[in-house]
Amino acid sequence: MSVICLLVAGAVRATLPGPDFTLAWEHSVQKTRWEETYRLVGDRLSLVEARVEGSGAGMESPPGAQLRDGRWIWQPQSTHAELRLTRSPFTRDYTLCAAGRCADLGDWVGATAELGADREVVSVRACDEPASAGGKEVRR
Repeated sequence: MSVICLLVAGAVRATLPGPDFTLAWEHSVQKTRWEETYRLVGDRLSLVEARVEGSGAGMESPPGAQLRDGRWIWQPQSTHAELRLTRSPFTRDYTLCAAGRCADLGDWVGATAELGADREVVSVRACDEPASAGGKEVRR
């Protein structure tokens, strides 16, 4: 059975508790929140809903999007083998929510001395079995 793994430099740093998660971030120019909800389907991440507060530089909602509670909401229906998320000292960290827990992406993967805690790439993808590092479970 597949689980969702968070990897840094090819090493599994955490696994997510469940098949669904939401990724949120603040647009670096517009300073508005963007959210995407994904579901693990087989070995792929399916983007099932996107939400954005307002529009602007590269944030136009597609035809069919609905404005609800100040957010444009739509169902993109795209799948991905992997998401590559670059953390940066110039913007707020991503927020990742899974099974009722929301935390900064850095809190999910922990500090990474090999790349520096303030700038790293986190890969999100399906793994075939629960991840461990040195015999220690890394679920967060």
